Amino acid sequence: MEKAARVLSLVVLAKHADCGPPNRNRLMKTTSASKLAAQSESASKTTAAKRNSKIHPVVIYPFNQPGDYSDLEPLYEMIAKLDADKEKYARPVTVMDRKTYLAMNSNKAFLEFRRGTVAKHSDVLDGWCVDTCQMWYLGLGAVIDKGEAEDVYWLIPGDFNYGTQAGKEVLAKLWHLPEAVCGKEQDLCIGEITMRAESSKQVIDTYGTFALLYNWFPAEARKIRQFTQRPRSEFFAIGHGFLHEVLRQRWYACEQTTVMLLLAVFSNKRVGQLSVGDISDLSLGTESLASAIIQIERIEWVLKNFWLERNQAMVGLVENYRVLQAQSEQVRRTAQILLQNVLV
Repeated sequence: MEKAARVLSLVVLAKHADCGPPNRNRLMKTTSASKLAAQSESASKTTAAKRNSKIHPVVIYPFNQPGDYSDLEPLYEMIAKLDADKEKYARPVTVMDRKTYLAMNSNKAFLEFRRGTVAKHSDVLDGWCVDTCQMWYLGLGAVIDKGEAEDVYWLIPGDFNYGTQAGKEVLAKLWHLPEAVCGKEQDLCIGEITMRAESSKQVIDTYGTFALLYNWFPAEARKIRQFTQRPRSEFFAIGHGFLHEVLRQRWYACEQTTVMLLLAVFSNKRVGQLSVGDISDLSLGTESLASAIIQIERIEWVLKNFWLERNQAMVGLVENYRVLQAQSEQVRRTAQILLQNVLV
C-alpha cells in the first residue's frame, strides 16, 4: 500500500510539473523557433514578391525612320525573346510618334515591318510628342499604370546602330540594367555607352552638361559625377517607387535623364551605372555644330527652370539667379567655342 501511495504521489507531482510554467530552456527554444518561423515567412514573402515582379520593356521607336531595317531587326529579335518570356517580362511596349507614322504610312516596307514585327512582339503606342523625352513620358506612364509595387521599367532607345557587331554585343548586355534594379540594389540604373574623349557627345557632356550642373547645382553635380559620366543617357531602368515619384512631378520634354538624376540625389535614391559598350545613334558618325549648340542651349534652359522651381521661395531669389545666369552664360559660350573647334 505504501509503495502504491508513493507511485501515485509521483504521478500527481509529474502532472503538476507539466501544467506549471515552462522552464527557461523550454522558453528559449520556443522563442527561437518563433523567430525562425517569422524570418522564414518574411523571406518567403520577399522571394514570392521578387518572383512575381515584372520587368516592363519600353522601346522608343526612331523619330526619323531609318533608310533600311538593319538596325531595328536585331533590336526586335531581342524584343521577341522578351515577349516570349511571359513569367519574367510584361508585354513590351513600342512608342511611335504620329509624325513618324504619317511620314511613312504609304511605304509598304514600313507598314509591313510595323505590322509583322513591331506589333507582333509589342503593343504599339501612338502619340503626338514634342520630343523624345515626351515619348518616354507617354510610354513609362502607360506601363506604370499596369505595374505593381515590385516592378521595374526598362527604357530601350530604338535609334542606335544595333545592326553592327558592337551593337549586337550591346543588346546582349542591356538586360543587366533592369536586373540591377530587380535585385533591389538600385532605384535607378544608367547605361553608359563608350565615347572617345574628342567626340561631340563627350565634349557636350564634359563642357556643357556637367559644367552647367556645377554652376546651378554644385553639390548635386558632385554626387551625380560619382554615379555616372553619362547624365543624358537614353539607356536606363527604374524601379516602380522612384518612377511613380518622378512621373508625379514636372516632366521635361528634353534632358529628362539629368532631371531624374537630380531628383535621385535630392531624395537619396540608390543610383548605379552599367557600361553597355561602344554604340552610336549618329547615322552619319558625327553631329552638326548647330545640333550641338542646340543641345547646350536646351540643357541650360532645363537647369535654369528646374533651379527656379526648386528655389522659388528663396530670399534674394532674383539676385542669386542673376549671378548664376551670368556664370551660366560664360559656361555656355566656352562650350560653344570648344564644340566649334571639335566639329568644324
